Amino acid sequence: MIDETHASGRTSWVTSANGHATFPIQNLPLGVFSPDGGTRRGGTAIGDRIFDIGAALEAGLFSGAARDAAEAASGRTLNPLLEAGPAARQALRRRIGEILDAKSAGSTKIQTIANRLLHAAEHCTVHLPARVGDFTDFFAGIHHAHTAGTISRPENPLMPNYKYVPVAYHSRASSVRPSGGSVRRPNGQRKPPEQAAPDFGPCRNLDYELELGVWIGPGNEIGNPIPIAEASRHIAGFCLLNDWSARDIQAWESQPLGPFLSKSLSTFVSPWIVTTEALAPFRLAQPPRPAGDPAPLPHLNDPADQAHGCFDIDFEVLLLTPKMRATSATPHVLSRSNAQMLYWTVAQMVAHHTSNGCNLQPGDMFGSGTVSGTTPGSEGCLLEMTRGGRNPVSLPNGETRTYLVDGDEVIFRGTARRNGYVSIGFGECRGTVTEALPLV
Repeated sequence: MIDETHASGRTSWVTSANGHATFPIQNLPLGVFSPDGGTRRGGTAIGDRIFDIGAALEAGLFSGAARDAAEAASGRTLNPLLEAGPAARQALRRRIGEILDAKSAGSTKIQTIANRLLHAAEHCTVHLPARVGDFTDFFAGIHHAHTAGTISRPENPLMPNYKYVPVAYHSRASSVRPSGGSVRRPNGQRKPPEQAAPDFGPCRNLDYELELGVWIGPGNEIGNPIPIAEASRHIAGFCLLNDWSARDIQAWESQPLGPFLSKSLSTFVSPWIVTTEALAPFRLAQPPRPAGDPAPLPHLNDPADQAHGCFDIDFEVLLLTPKMRATSATPHVLSRSNAQMLYWTVAQMVAHHTSNGCNLQPGDMFGSGTVSGTTPGSEGCLLEMTRGGRNPVSLPNGETRTYLVDGDEVIFRGTARRNGYVSIGFGECRGTVTEALPLV
């Protein structure tokens, strides 16, 4: 629902928020942070500051439903708030917006305790916002699925079930990490076509995958599927997600049960939950399926979801190589894409995931699958961009890449835009490749 929290004319007394490309007052994403020397606590990104929800509670700035929601959001994880559902998030969003609004009643008095309420983001550590119980990675980017399938199976790029089933696999929740860390190049079994048998060693074809991350709110009891018409209330918010992928290990291990060690090495997410409420202005109709494609089966087909289940979110993938870093060069934009490229909506993912009675829990995470477009420069991974390593990418400084090398830093950015509304961002999802452990 679009309401006063999205008003384009709204400004904040936190002056850095006004005109901020990522965290204006119209966004108010939720996360968990720790100031220098402090404990983990819930907060909201606002401009170049972090609003301390617990400090605002102590100052008596919340009451009623908003107070209950603030208490759920002020601890070391946001799982209690995610469990509380949409009404709690809406109450919290409205009240934090009022507290930070430049024109709200009491604004002058609130500003006198600004040093208690706000922390400079640059002096804080931002953590995973919630405890991830389970992580399911979908395959909803049809252009990625088709291109990747063309590389490995040119005669049959898409499997027969793709347009009927939101295909997914279970990945490893324990290796989900917040943006800003390093990913160690994994060792694993590899079998190039020219070898008669596999060997064990460092991954040669390390890749990234640009995905939309989904945070689950209230769950469901085991045995009770979530109907497609009710799925949206179980979606708490979104982030950017990098599903690091060891392509050579993946090619060897995936038959017959799919990816395993090639994907579980690490998954990075942007650390702020951009709530479903914040993204209300940026919803779109799901693009019509191409002529000849089957309609979704009834349990995945809801008119409201088809009318509003897609999001207009622009994505960028950037690369910063060691050589660029040494010369203080800016990261190079490798590709741009948009969430409209997904074949399945997030509500369809929720409904399908639970259609057999599987239970979701607050803090569970979904990956959308790689979000790629149809034109050069819109690919969501190097596998597509280089056609399996056959066509190296040329960088402005003369370097080339087929896959990532040690020291490369991959950066994802995402921005939701719509005429008449203030654009909001996700914050960056960054990660740097480090060398493999030596073999013994």
